[in-house]
Amino acid sequence: MVAEAIAAGQPVVALESTIISHGLPRPDNLAAARRFESLLTDMGVVPATIAVLDGQLKAGLSDDELVRIANEDIPKLSVRDLPIVLARVGSGATTVAATSYIANLAGIRLFATGGLGGVHRGASETFDESADLKVLSEVPITVVSAGVKSILDIPATLERLESLGVIVLGYGTDKFPSFWLTDSGFTLDWSVPDAAAVADVMTSRDQLGQPAAILVANPLPEPQQLDPAVHDRALAEALRMADEQGLSGMDVTPFLLQTIVELTHGASLAVNLKIAENNIRVAGEIALAWASR
Repeated sequence: MVAEAIAAGQPVVALESTIISHGLPRPDNLAAARRFESLLTDMGVVPATIAVLDGQLKAGLSDDELVRIANEDIPKLSVRDLPIVLARVGSGATTVAATSYIANLAGIRLFATGGLGGVHRGASETFDESADLKVLSEVPITVVSAGVKSILDIPATLERLESLGVIVLGYGTDKFPSFWLTDSGFTLDWSVPDAAAVADVMTSRDQLGQPAAILVANPLPEPQQLDPAVHDRALAEALRMADEQGLSGMDVTPFLLQTIVELTHGASLAVNLKIAENNIRVAGEIALAWASR
């Protein structure tokens, strides 16, 4: 269905599978996955949830395959993991990096996610930086995201995006969002008013032959964000606990995210869902604008 839609020039939006397998609790994750896809279908956009199943790259899942992603204990896969899992005929859920990579292989131009990975705090010593950044410097996909999570080093992430040639556009704002919060405190150089304006930038980027992605930074409306005071307290405490436990590398991010969910009594998780849905709607609007050209 996805391949036919792409061949026919119909609007298609890629969705990641890690949020289903690792980002949301069972059984709510399956209902959310179906909801994400139905948001696009109701707009007249073809959803393409991306994953690896039984040694095959999948851009577009059946409902039975969504059930597998939601219920099986499968690993998260970044780009470096893809050759290994394919060789082992394995399965896995795709991160932003792997989803972007596979979507580009399939010819999908739009991708909606929650928050982008970036440069981690203390990266000057640990060199800890998400593979999302490098991959987005190499694939001409347009990603709609609520910025990056506040657990990261946001100014360093913005600097890296600039160095890597990734275009960053504020969607209806010149303020860069930090996932749970509408405004990270950092101002963007460029903003766009609507989906048609994003499609214009996509067209001119293609004409120039630039290889890097476009990041559409789409903040939640301010009334829907996590209460900033609650956020700041939870983040400070989670960072303190991670430092106290001596966590590093791949262990840090899942610990911080889960701890923030606990410290906010689930409020941050509820905001996660709003973020995902908000980004999916905007990506759908851009896909429609792009397909109409």
